Amino acid sequence: MAEQEGPAGDGAAEARDPGLVSRSIDEFVSQLRSFTDRARGLAAGAVPAGFSLPSLPSPPGAMSAAQLKAIADAVKAQRASLQAMVVQFQAFDEQLAVFERILEPLVEWSATWARLEEGVSSLVRRDPSGSDRRPSGEA
Repeated sequence: MAEQEGPAGDGAAEARDPGLVSRSIDEFVSQLRSFTDRARGLAAGAVPAGFSLPSLPSPPGAMSAAQLKAIADAVKAQRASLQAMVVQFQAFDEQLAVFERILEPLVEWSATWARLEEGVSSLVRRDPSGSDRRPSGEA
């Protein structure tokens, strides 16, 4: 008799409110649709207000791979910087070589001029008073 009361009891609840089951199903379907719509919106990139996804930590392997990539990129950038410096140093060395070639004749000319001044200064002797002495045979 207890078995018969159970189904009769359920039937009595449905008999009292026959729309209860249909409303429950409608609410479930409505909630499922809203969840599906939100999931589609997330897939499209739009996050509705008040709905946030938890941020997941990166796995340790991904972090070390990212760190290694950053280190490799830094080393590559430093090598490129050194290559640029080498090119700049080579250009500077070439400029100094040209400057050196320009200075060589000036150095020779300056040495020749110094020897000429030395030779002329020995011919012309100056007085401490500032007047030139002339050899005795000249008037």
